[in-house]
Parts: sequence; structure tokens; C-alpha cells
Amino acid sequence: MEHPPPPPPDPTQLRELAVRLLLEDAAHSPIAPGRITALARAHDVTGRTVRRWIENARANGGTYTPAERPHFELTEHMLTVLARRHGNITRTHLELTAEAKTKPGKPKVPSRATFHRAVKRQLNPGQLAGLRGGEAARRSHDVFGKRERHHRNYAWETDHVEASVKVLIDGHIRKPWITWFVDCSTDGICGLSISPQTPSRESILVALRDALLTTSEHGPFGGRPERVRVDGGKDFLCKTVGEAMDLLGAELIALPPRRPDLKPTVEAVNGAVKTTLFADMPGFTEAPTLPGGKLIDPDRELLHFETFVLLLLDWVREWNTEHTIAGLDGRTPAQVWAADPTPIRTVTPGDIHAFTLERVGKPLPITSKGVHWRKRDYFAPWMVGKGGEKVHLRYMPHHDHYVELYEPTTGQYLGPAVMANQAPPALRRELDRARKREAEELRNRQKAAEKNRKARYAAINKGPTQRLDAITHDQAVQELRDLGGVDHSTQALPGFLPLPAPTDGWAVPESHTDPANSHRPADPDRPKKDTP
Repeated sequence: MEHPPPPPPDPTQLRELAVRLLLEDAAHSPIAPGRITALARAHDVTGRTVRRWIENARANGGTYTPAERPHFELTEHMLTVLARRHGNITRTHLELTAEAKTKPGKPKVPSRATFHRAVKRQLNPGQLAGLRGGEAARRSHDVFGKRERHHRNYAWETDHVEASVKVLIDGHIRKPWITWFVDCSTDGICGLSISPQTPSRESILVALRDALLTTSEHGPFGGRPERVRVDGGKDFLCKTVGEAMDLLGAELIALPPRRPDLKPTVEAVNGAVKTTLFADMPGFTEAPTLPGGKLIDPDRELLHFETFVLLLLDWVREWNTEHTIAGLDGRTPAQVWAADPTPIRTVTPGDIHAFTLERVGKPLPITSKGVHWRKRDYFAPWMVGKGGEKVHLRYMPHHDHYVELYEPTTGQYLGPAVMANQAPPALRRELDRARKREAEELRNRQKAAEKNRKARYAAINKGPTQRLDAITHDQAVQELRDLGGVDHSTQALPGFLPLPAPTDGWAVPESHTDPANSHRPADPDRPKKDTP
């Protein structure tokens, strides 16, 4: 194999070396004229030029330092205008040029080509991309170091990823979420959980339980990791997940948000499943579209959630056992895992069952109805004869239909308990339909209110604006009354009956400020006050 020729030497570096050697020899004996001539001939310059090099080196402490060519430098004001123009160099130059013409105190702006060169010289590509597209664009120009792989179970990375595929579940269209734990040494997927809704700590605990067991269908991957890297999500940093990691003896490393470069292994899996699995599924949300955003095949039937789960699990098996990775020297994750002699720290299914559940704070008593928790009763056949005893209750978040019970002092597992008087499936379906009808009715009312709230105006090119939603006075008053925004005290009430005139014998108050009462004759039947 022929190697490419080495790059030509730097002329400046050669000059610096030649002048330095010349000055070292001049410290012991005078420089011979023939030496300067030979040096000038080697560099294709004149002897006068070589003498200028020597003078430059003596002026800079013995090192030849060529002077840089003078060039235009951007001022802070120019950089501020460039940032305000979002990195548009041409628009910035036009604004600065117009500003220099109108304001005599401003510095002169060079030509557009010179200004472009100055921007490219003072700002690197990442900084310029950040002005144009924000932090994400700037980060695309960063260079990230590559972590050492170490040994198996040295570190895991975990993350949630929303599948870019729409699936059917109980007649609803949803996009599933996947939570998985990936071994950083082998790129193997140790465990995962799939949820049809936004993931929570439940998804993390289910995936962690699946990842710890080496006997699961994702085996032989698993065991206790030494450290787990997570992002800054509150579900990954919740108390239950933290307690599980502490009991495992694994260090929970919380990474700063929006830093995918710090967990590249799981991010690589997220990208691979999108391009190699989701892109071939019906309902792929990032598929190419026709003009106007229309789907190429809008009538393609969506997958059911259960079918999506089976296809994803098959993809995980293929990734672990058949997919070769260039970073692993062309081997599969299973081959790298089998070749690693590092011992695997295993845990029993009973231990995993205990510390991957959320625990209620204080022990609860067993009553005649079972264990009462959250206004619900949970019972099991093994509770017979144990009335009055107390148990510790553990549960999987969002799984309200059953709980797990333990002995409070020894922590011994007693057994599960199911919810009493649980609604049958038919009643639950009717309740879901009623809730859906109520939600749709509320949504329709909100849409109508939003449509009425927005005012429409005529398109103009001069003159005042003109509203297009004409309405009569009576319609406006009636709608205000319906919306509760009218002052009823200012409106004439229909059927209003005036008060009758006072009858004889009624005491009528007098108004001393009313001039109409100033000439009113005195009532002869009214008792007079005694004067002192």
C-alpha cells in the first residue's frame, strides 16, 4: 500500500530554523559572507533579505518572527450589529455603510469582500452558525471526545425516545414511547419498556427490572451496573429511582440538559431504531410527503400497539445478536459481551421485585376488608386469619389494580393483593365513552368561543382598519348577557312593575336638601319636638 507523500515544509518554519542556526554559529565566530549567500540561494531570495531576517530574529529574542500583514478588524459595534442581523453579513455591511454616511463620527466601513473576510477571520464557523441558527446550530460544529469503552457493566446509559410511528390502541391513534438501558462497553440493549403514553417513573422501573435480569429475553446482557448516566428529567431523578440505584450500588450520574453528546451510546440506538425500523412502518411521521403536506399513501392501515411491540422486540434481538458495529471491530454486541471476562454482579428476581417498587411510608393494618389505601381496599386469600397485623405496601406507579405487601420488620415478601370491587371491563368502556363525549363537547365549545373571540379585519394598503364581523346592537347585548359580561343594572328589565304610591299612615322620609320639600305644609298630625 502506497502512502501519500508528506506535505511540503512550511517556508516560515525553514527560515526560522536557518536563522536560529546562523545566530548560534555567530556567537562563536563572525558570519562568513558565503554563508549568507548560500542561505539566500537556498530560499531564492537576496542576501539583503537574509540580513533582514537576522535583524528580525535579534529584535525578537533570537527567533525569526515575520510581521503579519495589516488587515481590517471588526469593532464591538460591528459585532453587535452582526448579532442583531442573525449572522447575515451582507445586511450587516449595508447597515453599517448607511450608518457611516449619515453619522460622521462612525468609523469607515471597508468593501463588502474585505468585511466578509474580516468576519470569517474573527468568528469561527461555530460562532457564525450560532448567530444564524442558535445553540443547536453552533453545537453541530463542536468536536467531542470519544469515551473509553472500559468493560461490560462499567456504565449504562438510559433515555426516553418517542417512536416516530403512529399506532392504534383501543381505537385511538398514539405514538408510543420507549425507555431503554444500553451498555456503553458493548452497545448492547440490556432492557427496555414500551408505553403507549408519555413515560414516567413506572417506565423507568419496568425497564430497569428488565435490564437487571440476565435470564430475560435480552440475555445474556444484564447484571448490576457500576454507574448509570441519565439526563436531567425529573422522572429519572425521582426518589424511587434514586433508592433503587442506591440499593443496587450504582452511581446515578445526572447529565446537564440538552447535551446528547454526553450519552452518545443511547443516542446512537435512538437514531438507529428510527432509520432501520420506524422508517419501514406504516404511520411513519417523518415520511416524505406530496406538495401541500399530503401523505403519499394516506389510506395505509396503521399497526396495532401489540404488533408494534413484537416488531420492536425482534429488532432488539437482531441488534444485540446479528447487527455488527464498526466501533466494535465489526463484531456484534453479543460477541463483545461474551469475550469480556469481567464478572457479572447478578441479583435475584425477588430482590428486583422488592426495590423496583415504590414504597408507602408507614405500615398499614389488615382489616376485615383487607388493606385500605388511597380510599381503596385490597385483599388476597393469604390474608385470612391475619386480621390486625400490619404490612408494608409497595406498588408500581399507575398500576392501581394490584399492590405488593411485605412484612414490616423483616421485609419478607408476603404476596400480592388486588383491588376489591373493581369495575368490570364493560363498565370501564362505557365510562371511557362518556368521558370522551364530555371532552369532545368541551372541545367544541372551546373552538366556537375561540372562533368568536378572534376579530377579522379587511386587507388594506392605506387608511384605517375595518372589522368584517358585523353585528347588530341587539345581538351584541344578547351575547354579552349570555357570556355574563353585561351590567344588568343598566338594562331595562322586562316586566318591571313600579312601586305603588304610599298610602295614608305611611311614614315618608323628608329630604332637607330637596327644594321641592322646602314649601311643603306641616303635617298637623305629626308630633312636634319639645324645644329647650
